[in-house]
Amino acid sequence: MRSPRRTAASPAHARARTSRRSSCRPAAPCSLAAGEAGATDPEQAAAHVLAGLPELPLHPDVPGGVRALRASGYRLATLTNGSAGTTRAVLGRAGLADCFESHLDVEAPARWKPAREAYAYALDALDVRAGAALLVSVHPWDIDGAACAGLATAWLRRTARPYPSTAHPADLTATALPDLAARLGAM
Repeated sequence: MRSPRRTAASPAHARARTSRRSSCRPAAPCSLAAGEAGATDPEQAAAHVLAGLPELPLHPDVPGGVRALRASGYRLATLTNGSAGTTRAVLGRAGLADCFESHLDVEAPARWKPAREAYAYALDALDVRAGAALLVSVHPWDIDGAACAGLATAWLRRTARPYPSTAHPADLTATALPDLAARLGAM
């Protein structure tokens, strides 16, 4: 699924781009700018980054937490704005892909999270009502979207950054997946 193209940027957004560009070192990604001498094709650069995504490591706490949740009878599924295949590959390398009954992405609903339609698609695909589902995420924007769609939510707080006060608060907060599994009675 391709990202929508931006047609206009606010002056603040343009200033932020300019300040980031001016702080680049000579070999930094700024050389990808169109028309710049020696610039790499942005499509090739994006393809290179996307090709590396399946090789990303999992956080060390994920395998134990996933296995505990699955062993306790929780139905597990993934929903990503990226590729379900990439998610399956990352989890497969860790021997976890089969712990999930489904790997979903937003291609079918053609709406990215945090749009309600993305979560509704997943609920429909899994035949689960919103009130019976729990979305677990490290992204506050994902928690906010799921809460707006009627799902219960759990935030895995991986950094010291506070949860945004402008977003719907998570129903549960945990620092690691085994911590969340224990709080849900799965360990």
